[in-house]
Amino acid sequence: MQRLLIATTNRAKLAEYRLILRNLGIELELVSLADVGISETPEETGATFTENALLKARFYFERARIATLADDGGLEIDALGGEPGVRSHRWLGSGGDDSDEALVAEVIRRMKGVETARRTARIRATLALIHEENGLLREKTAEGAIEGVIADRAYPEIRTGFPYRSVLVIPGRNCYLGELGDEQEAQISQRRIAVLELREELERIAAGRAAG
Repeated sequence: MQRLLIATTNRAKLAEYRLILRNLGIELELVSLADVGISETPEETGATFTENALLKARFYFERARIATLADDGGLEIDALGGEPGVRSHRWLGSGGDDSDEALVAEVIRRMKGVETARRTARIRATLALIHEENGLLREKTAEGAIEGVIADRAYPEIRTGFPYRSVLVIPGRNCYLGELGDEQEAQISQRRIAVLELREELERIAAGRAAG
């Protein structure tokens, strides 16, 4: 089975990708940064999710030399001009509390008193896939988003590494994103939407047409 590096140390994210690819019938051995012994991290200097996803994918591909999938994403709140956006995981600054609980609390605080019609938001992800085929590098990006509204109060259970799922309510399902089980979320997740755009490239890798 061909290997695909998921450029993350987040085991929950790795499990999510495994579930998405399994449901799509794409057979790949997914490995994490820890699995391939990479502890270095690039500085995320991009102004957009796409720039950061590509930056990370290239950084880790150069070190692992196997097909690599990296992503970048976060929460975009319309009433806040798209914040926290590309700064979703660094929203409170280098000297602030960057815990999941602190990020959730900041969303609720900033949105206090905002009328329902202006509480629209989305969780967006951009994926960047790099692999080598016949001596040539192939790069492709794709993005997906889950649309919703920011709740007045946070869902009490905050899933580690995914704080914004506790503040986004999905109107069509009338529940928090964080309330959905793994299988339910895998059917609508922003990563699944993006993976579908990358399906042809992933199937090329799975078929062994990519190096590594």
